[in-house]
Amino acid sequence: MKLTRIAADCKNGSNCPAGYATDRGTVVVQGYALAVNDLPADVMIPAGELVVEVPVSLIEEMAHALRG
Repeated sequence: MKLTRIAADCKNGSNCPAGYATDRGTVVVQGYALAVNDLPADVMIPAGELVVEVPVSLIEEMAHALRG
């Protein structure tokens, strides 16, 4: 898979929440992993999936970049 960085929320360096476009027509989000026990009981995370936290500004910047 090829990743192209389209947005980032770097306040102190290059290792930060970021969004990437893939060559498969999808996006990948890098963020801070949340522990399952930190989530409300009604949020079910299936095996093989993770929940990450990213700033809203990153999602907005990713949407803007993808729209062109």
